[in-house]
Amino acid sequence: MIFDSLLGMFSVDMGIDLGTCNTLVCVKGEGVVLNEPSVVAVRRGTNQVLRNGNAVGQVAKDMLGRTPGSISAIRPLKDGVIAYFDITEAMLGYFIRKVHGRNRLVKPRVVVAVPSGITAVEKRAVYNSAERAGARRVYLVEEPMAAGIGAGLPIGEPTASMIVDIGGGTTEVAIMALADIAVVQSIRVAGDEMDSAIVAYLRRKYDIMVGLQTAEKIKIELGSIMPLDEEVTKEVRGRDIVGGLPRKCTVSSEEIREALEEPVDAITQCVMRTLESAEPELAADLMENGIFLAGGGALLRGMDQRLTAATCLDVRLVDDPLSCVARGTSVYLENLIAWKDTMESDRDEY
Repeated sequence: MIFDSLLGMFSVDMGIDLGTCNTLVCVKGEGVVLNEPSVVAVRRGTNQVLRNGNAVGQVAKDMLGRTPGSISAIRPLKDGVIAYFDITEAMLGYFIRKVHGRNRLVKPRVVVAVPSGITAVEKRAVYNSAERAGARRVYLVEEPMAAGIGAGLPIGEPTASMIVDIGGGTTEVAIMALADIAVVQSIRVAGDEMDSAIVAYLRRKYDIMVGLQTAEKIKIELGSIMPLDEEVTKEVRGRDIVGGLPRKCTVSSEEIREALEEPVDAITQCVMRTLESAEPELAADLMENGIFLAGGGALLRGMDQRLTAATCLDVRLVDDPLSCVARGTSVYLENLIAWKDTMESDRDEY
């Protein structure tokens, strides 16, 4: 550990929130230094990244749904896990080089946040991707633990802290105490599932097909779970399913609320199952401490009210929920000795 600390003087160690939708990189003393979409543009039929390896992140996301036959814009992670190993490695390598710099002699140590529900094989894929992308040493931390650390919750104390992290591919619900996870539930229903629900609703009701990026914009602008003080509408453009020509329609926030009901209900039920699995003393602590919301999905209007109504507990949004996990990985990296009992750094474990 002392040797690693000496090497750290010559490298930029980093914490990475490797998300299905976005990847965030956090560096000690600097906060979040990179926030890019988890998208890579490659030549169709190969894993060759375009533009000398620079068609990654926002550049590649702008290509989604607009690529010619020779190019594919790919999201290499699905439901929080690696779906395309080589492309994930290329993406991670690009982000690490962008933050660390190409001319440093010592490779960085990297902490990567992973969903709590993934298998040992999936963990090994993340570990190997980060290692081959240029990390000197790789540590894995479960996302709810990183979110709790990033939110500043007293997870090291003998009292229960509960976090609901609604990301792009997975929703992580965990109750933590004494620097470890006591109860956890992970479901592969989150922001992406909400986007797909909006696409399906518009197709079913209006016979209009929209892309996932358009659905995401609709979710951000109109999405809600509880009735709004003033309902709003938005003009949506897409392709008519019957005629095949471009068409537009007007949708309301009430309709989008109806479209989102199924994935939101799945998240609510996950929270309820987690509470039902908690020990009585942990449940008693939560009556006072409440539940904290993190992740992009936590920004959906009325999510805190919905969970408050379902659980009868105080539900609060953490500060900067989008970067909560990334900040947690950075704090975890700064305190590796203190967290040694929960570290996962030995590749042989996977």
